[in-house]
Amino acid sequence: MTLRRSLVVILLLATAAMPASAQSVDYRNEALTFSVRAADLVRRMTLDEKISQMKDVAPAIDRLGVPAYNWWNEGLHGMAFSGLATSFPQAIGIAATWNEALVYRVAETISDEARAKHHEYVRRGLRRRYQGLTIWSPNINLFRDPRWGRGQETYGEDPYLAGRLGVQFVRGLQGDDQRYLKTVATVKHFAVHSGPESERHGFDAVVSERD
Repeated sequence: MTLRRSLVVILLLATAAMPASAQSVDYRNEALTFSVRAADLVRRMTLDEKISQMKDVAPAIDRLGVPAYNWWNEGLHGMAFSGLATSFPQAIGIAATWNEALVYRVAETISDEARAKHHEYVRRGLRRRYQGLTIWSPNINLFRDPRWGRGQETYGEDPYLAGRLGVQFVRGLQGDDQRYLKTVATVKHFAVHSGPESERHGFDAVVSERD
C-alpha cells in the first residue's frame, strides 16, 4: 500500500463519527474504492481547508466530519513519547543481532501498543502529538561518521543490512492486512541522508546508487 493511499485511508476512517444522514455521500461509502472516496472528499474541500491539511498539525473540518489529526508520532524503539510503553533497545543495538525476524516482532509489538494508545486517546477526545497512527520510523540513514549525534537511531553503516532490517520494521508496523494499515510507517530521513544534523533543513543530500 502506497503512502498516499495510507494517508487517504486514515482521513476516511477518521470520518466514521459522522451522522448517518451524511453517510450517503461518496466519501462515506465503504463500497467504493479509496481513490474514488478520496477524490470526492477533496472535491468538497475549500482551498484553505486543503492547505490546512498539509501540516503536521491538521485542524478539524467540522462541516465534513473530518476530525483534527497530528501526523507526528515516534516509534523508533517504542511508544514511550505517548506514555508508558515497552522500551526496546535502540535500533543500532537491535541491528547488531542481524535478526530480521526479531526486528519484525519488535515493530509488531510497537504497532500493537500504538494502536491501543491511539484508540484510548480518541476515546478521550484527544488528538495531539504522539497520539496518532503515523509513526516516523524507521531511520534508515547510514551511520558512517561517529560525530553524527543520531547514529544510534540507525541500523549502522551498511546499506544492505539497513535495507533488510528496514523492510521488516515497516512490515511489522503496518501489518499484513491487504486493505488496511495497522499503523503508517514513515521511513526517514531521505532529506538528511547521514547528516550533518545542524544543516538538516538545507543540506543537499546526494544518495549514491549503492546506498
